[in-house]
Order: sequence, then structure tokens, then C-alpha cells
Amino acid sequence: MPVNLRPLDAEHFPAWLERSRAEYAKELVALGQTSEDAYRQADETMALSFPSGTPTPDHAVFDVIDDAGVAVGYLWIGPDRSDDAGAWWVWDIAIDADKRGRGLGRTAMLLGEEYARARGAHTLGLSVAGFNTGARGLYESLGYETASVKMRKKLG
Repeated sequence: MPVNLRPLDAEHFPAWLERSRAEYAKELVALGQTSEDAYRQADETMALSFPSGTPTPDHAVFDVIDDAGVAVGYLWIGPDRSDDAGAWWVWDIAIDADKRGRGLGRTAMLLGEEYARARGAHTLGLSVAGFNTGARGLYESLGYETASVKMRKKLG
């Protein structure tokens, strides 16, 4: 299935920023944080990457476009926060729930790898919640390796 990445229009950036922030906070709540802490962490992450609340040259946000020309998700990619200029990070990727399972995420990831490589990246990292088995399977099939594991047990 042909997939393209199209840079997100600046006029759509505020809505995307809020969507990404809300989805990140929701994931943090699912991982055990309070809603207040999750939104605070999401706000801090967005402020570090987009200090003025607008697109920046070093972080790329793309609409994922399917073969019909319809936006079916997004990809946010850019340098990680280490001192290694060649280390990049997939900050966020989302494919609309009703469009998953058709190879759109896989192709978007491969296009993101090409984008990062063309800008000098030699590694591309990402974080995935343990409960997100579908995404974990996708990333493993693309050659991503586990770099760390964080575990928790609820005591009750």
C-alpha cells in the first residue's frame, strides 16, 4: 500500500500538538501515573521540543497519507535528547484505529528511518508501552531491539 509522509501544515500544528499531548498523557495514566502528573509530564515534553508552541526546524511532524491521499495518522521524529547528534528518536507515531493492520505504520516507520538517515542519524530509538503488543511486534519486525525494560507490580 503506497504511503507518503507530508509535512504537517503550520495551521494544523496546534491541533496536532494538543492531540499528541493528550494521547501521551493517556498512555502515562495507563502506565500508572495520576492524570495531573501525566499531563504535567506531557506538557514538559512538548515544551522542550516546541518551546514556542510552533513547529521547529529540528523536529519533523508529518501526516501519514494513504494511497487515497487521506491523512490516516502522524509521525513525529527528531533528534533525541542526548549529546549524540546522530541519535534520533521517534517521539510519536499514531495510525487511526480503523486504519491499522494494513501496513501504514510499517511504511511510515521506514520512511521516517530514511528521513532521519538523510539528516545524519545513525540510530533511531523509540519508547513503547509494555501493554502495546501490536506496536512492539511491529518495531521488533523492523529490527528495533530492546534497550531497557521498566517493570512494575501493583501491590494491593
